[in-house]
Amino acid sequence: METILAICIGLALSATVGFRIFTPLLITGIFVHVDWLTLSEGFSWIGSTPAIIAFAVATLFEIAVNYIPAVGSFMKMISTPIAALAGILLTASFIGDMSPFLEWSIAIIGGGGVATASHATITAVKGVSETALMSPAVSVAEDATATIAPILIFLAPVLAIFFLLGMAFMIFKLYRRFLHKPKAI
Repeated sequence: METILAICIGLALSATVGFRIFTPLLITGIFVHVDWLTLSEGFSWIGSTPAIIAFAVATLFEIAVNYIPAVGSFMKMISTPIAALAGILLTASFIGDMSPFLEWSIAIIGGGGVATASHATITAVKGVSETALMSPAVSVAEDATATIAPILIFLAPVLAIFFLLGMAFMIFKLYRRFLHKPKAI
C-alpha cells in the first residue's frame, strides 16, 4: 500500500507540473530541506540549497513569463518537454522500493505522461483565456493551484488520489469541450 501511495503522490505532483513547472519542484525541495519529507535514494539533491535556489529562480521566471507576453512565447515553446522531464523526476523521486525498470517505466510513462497531459490541458485553457481576455485570472489560479496542491499532498498524502481523479476529470471535460469537435452529418 505504501508503494501505491508513493506512486500516487509522484503522479499527483507530476499533474501539478502542468500548472507551473518549477513550483512543485521548489516546494518538494523545501520539504526535503527541512526534513519533513524523505525522497527515494539518489534524489536527496532536490532538497539541497543550490537546487532550491535554482528552483526558486526558475519559479519566479516562470511566473513573470505569464505576465510578460514577449518572454512568454519562448517559454511556451520549451515548456512541454521541460514539464515532461519535471514529471518524470518528481514521480521517480517518490518510488524507490521496486526494480529500476519498473520504477523508471512508471516515472517516464506515468509521471511524464501525466505532466504532459496536464500541461497540454492548461495550455489549451490559456489559449481560450487569452482570447476571452481572462489570462490574468487564469494565471493567478495556476499560481495558487501549483502552490497549494503540492503542500496539501505532502500534508495529507491521500489527497494525491483525489487530486489525480480531479485532474483526470478536468482533462476529460476540457478535451470534450475544446478539442473534440463532433463531426457534422
